[in-house]
Amino acid sequence: MLLTVLAALLLLLPAALGGRLGRLAEVDIVGRHWLLLGLLLQVAALGLGRRASRTVLAGLHVASYLLLGGVLWASRRLPGSRLIALGGFLNGLTIALNGGTLPASAAAMDRAGLIPDAAEFSNSAPLEDPRLWFFGDVFAVPAPLPLANVFSVGDVLILAGVAVASIGICGTRWTAGKALPSPRSVGR
Repeated sequence: MLLTVLAALLLLLPAALGGRLGRLAEVDIVGRHWLLLGLLLQVAALGLGRRASRTVLAGLHVASYLLLGGVLWASRRLPGSRLIALGGFLNGLTIALNGGTLPASAAAMDRAGLIPDAAEFSNSAPLEDPRLWFFGDVFAVPAPLPLANVFSVGDVLILAGVAVASIGICGTRWTAGKALPSPRSVGR
């Protein structure tokens, strides 16, 4: 939830800087149906909980990253897409090497006030002997703050990419006189 809220705020950032948010609606994302499917797979992996086997849920989680990576590759001309892809790659690789779960620091989860349920599949949880743990959810927004959660280096890169994309597509008051590429042309 934290990352979704922050990404939405970053998409709105150009409005505060005098940009034109309407340009976001004009972007032609290559493979947008695959983007939707990738996001739906992530929602399914997280939402099915105990109603599906851990193996199926882990497979859905990894498959979602593969689909989203393909969409990013196809839309690599979009501003910020390479940062988003790098963050997604770090998260996806770490998830794949850890059986479908992004390893989380127990200390970070404690700071965020999160209590993992070992009986239920989780996209992020403390693991025994995790691979690439340093790319896992090792940072935390502490529990007293709204939307307390854990996050990774990959998440930070994804959010930075969203900011670059939003400003690159919508512009700001400082770029208002400069010619920005057509939103329809940057996605292809």
